[in-house]
Amino acid sequence: MQENQLIEKTISFVQETLKNAEGGHDWFHIERVYKNALLIAKDETVDTFIVSLGALLHDIADAKFHNGDETVGPKVARAFLESIQVEEAVIIHVENIISNISFKGGNFDQKFTSPELNVIQDADRLDAIGAIGIARCFNYGGFKNRKLYDPAVPVNLNMTKAEYKKTTAPTINHFYEKLLLLKDKMNTKTGRKIAEQRHAFMEQFLEQFYAEWQGER
Repeated sequence: MQENQLIEKTISFVQETLKNAEGGHDWFHIERVYKNALLIAKDETVDTFIVSLGALLHDIADAKFHNGDETVGPKVARAFLESIQVEEAVIIHVENIISNISFKGGNFDQKFTSPELNVIQDADRLDAIGAIGIARCFNYGGFKNRKLYDPAVPVNLNMTKAEYKKTTAPTINHFYEKLLLLKDKMNTKTGRKIAEQRHAFMEQFLEQFYAEWQGER
């Protein structure tokens, strides 16, 4: 089967698998990451087939929706890729991408790296910031029934990976604990350029948010 056919089969599989997913981690999130990954890949030396498969499958079974089990995503991806007869080396690479792409609180050692992971990680992180990042953040906060903001709950920048998974802090805290940190964690030149503008938008949003919270505007 040709690579473009394998990609089309993967798109269909992801669309079907995530048809009832939470709004910030649904097919449209995958599609945005896929498109951004291909955009970033134009300026990088990478295998675009692996970038495509990795981007499409990176959230096929996000651990936060599977009781924190980080093994589910790679297993689901492997089973699917084997079913369409993708070669073993590619499957292993995609598994490693899925296992190492997440932020996980930022306080952990990434065990695998590759140019393809760098591209997909940037694309995924870009979707977590800017206007869409703000929308996704509040959508997930609502999904988890979290407060918008509580001045009495401090930001925690020193969470372990386990603490990060279990946090119930208000949604605004997540800006400081993850979203505003992503700009400086970009791997590629294109990713950094796009992140600068989206980061600035989030800062403007927070300024407006606090002013409205205080009844100043």
